[in-house]
Amino acid sequence: MKEIDEPFILTQKYYSNSSVFCPENLLREARRQKSIPECTIPKICVLDPDGDILDYLKRSDCASLNRCWPCYHTRMYKFEHQGRDIGIIGRAVGASFAVLLAEQMFVSGCELLISITSAGTITPPVNGEKFVLIEESLRDEGTSYHYLPPGRPAKINSGLLSKLTSLRDVPDLSVGIGKSWTTDAPYRETQPAIEDAKRQGITAVEMEAAALYAFAEARQKPVVCFAHLTNTMAQQEEDFEKGLENGSIESLQVIYHTISNLN
Repeated sequence: MKEIDEPFILTQKYYSNSSVFCPENLLREARRQKSIPECTIPKICVLDPDGDILDYLKRSDCASLNRCWPCYHTRMYKFEHQGRDIGIIGRAVGASFAVLLAEQMFVSGCELLISITSAGTITPPVNGEKFVLIEESLRDEGTSYHYLPPGRPAKINSGLLSKLTSLRDVPDLSVGIGKSWTTDAPYRETQPAIEDAKRQGITAVEMEAAALYAFAEARQKPVVCFAHLTNTMAQQEEDFEKGLENGSIESLQVIYHTISNLN
């Protein structure tokens, strides 16, 4: 019987080599084609895969288009908190899309990236927290393997984690700390796979964190990922309810406290 070769995604990655295709060069051409001048985006940026936070900010007339963002695929908006501009991109779903944007953000002036994504519950938090600061993520997607070898964990920088553990103690913030499972295939969360994740102490399943953390370690960039526990993968009626303004007000409070703790 012929032996099956190791999957190509796990081989020939040459982690120490620079990429031929660089985000700086892509954005240079995007600026040229779109006649966008050289200018920087906000130093703090948010990825909002659900888009609910951005929708709420726009409805409230709190977000305006950032015209320094030259990306071909998305629009960046900015909003203000305590005199500081924050950039936000909505509906950036999935590991590869999230990292594509992260690469471009950090060469455009971003110095801190916060991702806050809706997630399915695998093991309910003991204290019933609504949000999970993801400390480590199970790598069940493809993008992270282009940044870190298979044997390396995808986890938050330890310095960032030490500054953010106190979020658990903020009244009414409802933040816990836990592990996630990052998948590329949300409709392949089979029951045996869910049970395996439970045995590994996984709290939530989402689609971006492992790739963002692998990128962050490889590029030495500060990235913080939160999972907003909003569903049980449609296993019960009235699932996916996020609360007032689709959870946007609570999500913004998590973002604001994160920024304060890291300053």
